[in-house]
Amino acid sequence: MPELSSRSEEFSSHLKTVEQLAEYLEELQQLAREMTEVISTNEQGLFRPDQEFQVLTLLIGYWQSRSALLELVHSIRDDERLYGPDGDVLFLVGFSAALILVDSARFLRETVKERPIVQRKLNEAQPDFGIPANVYDTVQKSLLSARHAWHLYHAIKFYRDNEQRLLALGDQDPALRPMLKVIDRLKYRLDVPIAQFEAARLRTRAGQIARSLRKSLLGRAIYGLQKLGGSVLADRYLKKGHQPGMPESVCGQVSGLLRPGDVLAVRKEYAVTNYFLPGYWPHVALYLGDAAQMKESGLAELEHVQQLWSELTPGGDESTPRVLESKKDGVLIRSLESPYASDSIIVLRPKLELAEIAEALSRGLTHTGKAYDFGFDFSRADRLVCTEVVYRSFDGVGDLRFPLVKRAGRMTLSGNDLVEMGMAGKFFDPVAVYAPMYKPNVCTEHQVQPLIQLCMQTDQG
Repeated sequence: MPELSSRSEEFSSHLKTVEQLAEYLEELQQLAREMTEVISTNEQGLFRPDQEFQVLTLLIGYWQSRSALLELVHSIRDDERLYGPDGDVLFLVGFSAALILVDSARFLRETVKERPIVQRKLNEAQPDFGIPANVYDTVQKSLLSARHAWHLYHAIKFYRDNEQRLLALGDQDPALRPMLKVIDRLKYRLDVPIAQFEAARLRTRAGQIARSLRKSLLGRAIYGLQKLGGSVLADRYLKKGHQPGMPESVCGQVSGLLRPGDVLAVRKEYAVTNYFLPGYWPHVALYLGDAAQMKESGLAELEHVQQLWSELTPGGDESTPRVLESKKDGVLIRSLESPYASDSIIVLRPKLELAEIAEALSRGLTHTGKAYDFGFDFSRADRLVCTEVVYRSFDGVGDLRFPLVKRAGRMTLSGNDLVEMGMAGKFFDPVAVYAPMYKPNVCTEHQVQPLIQLCMQTDQG
């Protein structure tokens, strides 16, 4: 397994995720403060429509952010590098994510504890965004549980016992400093009262927990972070040992079919968390092609594309195809390995001419570097969810006019929506699908639509 450094794509993603989520949740907290100062109900005890929308905005943003943080913690729990030279930096990733989780959960409690009507609204399920019922109650219960305090104690102890060494990492690698600042700002949130810890110690079978780990302090610390609330989601999505990814032969076959402008709709089975729009095809990426294809279309001559050329041709390699994709670390130019780290894929081809596709890709690339939109707010363009990259790239090009769908009071576009457009012959042609849960091979031509329909029917059922 490769070493983890701030210069690696993987760890850079971890850092950006922590920084962006810390910033986003600070904004969400300010929204909550403003909301609770003015919120009221009518004679029937109901919110005004605008105030209900504010509460839903808070719920959606909080839930999706929380899911992304939990995924980050889960992703490092079983990483073998924890017990090597990269163990400290991996711990810091998990620890900073945990601090943000605890801070946001406690802030939520402090803000709405005297507002039962807000609590009830936060407990309502929002299936359009994958949000189950009783979010507020579940999160607050985890904060107050003795077992929770016991698990958290191990992470706190590891940090305090090794604080000087961990802080020194910022001197060695400046890229770590923003994450260390997050930890310094929020570490007060992890002050576990002695009485609470003693109660937890007595009620928890510490020996069993230790045996399920590597019996190292670091192992217990990471396990404690993972238990910070992960069970709320993990039991629903996680399958131990499953690593999403398509076989090399399938990747090669799909790559041979791709053209610039293709939209890749993907699905991961047994995902730890799901912070994208729900549906069988929850995530999408936009295929850019390689340098030769960008030169052929004239895309490479554009000034803003030239400024991104080092990202489009990593290490000067002009033969490597790239995608534009928004994930929890933001809108970035990535390798095909990113969408290929999925179990299933659909290739959707826009019904546009080459010049129109170049125009769409040019528009899409202007959004490179923007943050991920955990609130799914299509009215703002400074943060983009994955499907919004496709929307802002293609909408208005040629005859493409994407109809947005109202979900929980806001206009959205999901991966499923894009697939359904292709199935209806609108704007896209579905040219290939790989769904090994139903068929073991890549399907093309007349086999595509029946297989996609089977997947969608399963999701609806």
